[in-house]
Amino acid sequence: MSQDQFTFRRAQKADIKSVREMIQELADFERMSNGPELSEEDLIRDAGLDGAPEYCQIYVLIDNATNLIIGYAICFNSYSTWQGRSLFLEDIYVRPAHRKLGAGARIFREVSAIAVKLGCRRLDFHVLSWNPASAFYKSLGATDLTESEDWHFYRVEQQQLRKLASELTTSK
Repeated sequence: MSQDQFTFRRAQKADIKSVREMIQELADFERMSNGPELSEEDLIRDAGLDGAPEYCQIYVLIDNATNLIIGYAICFNSYSTWQGRSLFLEDIYVRPAHRKLGAGARIFREVSAIAVKLGCRRLDFHVLSWNPASAFYKSLGATDLTESEDWHFYRVEQQQLRKLASELTTSK
């Protein structure tokens, strides 16, 4: 497929149903079917599509031949104390029927162009260790920081966040 066969653009409210469906498809692929807790309303709110402050940017890729949304990307602004502005790519997904046709590379290049336009010095993202997409990202010039710099990715879940916050108020 050529670039003319795809349209990449910012998501609109009407696109969010498809985006939410693809988020579930991605979770199923990642063997975490029970993971997604966000509703369409949450995505609309967090992307600022209802007038609320924007927390993330959602983009869609449309197959011009069918006018169907075949992929999406969700990203947000982040910051590096070493390099300054950066963009974090939370998700990139292409529906299985459209893989190996250049759709994923198109989304990745478009998000890279957004990072450049925003004056970002880097694009960060994470990939499950077993996901074959790692080879795809490396082919586009991405560096695996676990291999090259021995970084580990950590998370504090909501219940622990609340516990930590309550410890702050009880210690005052």
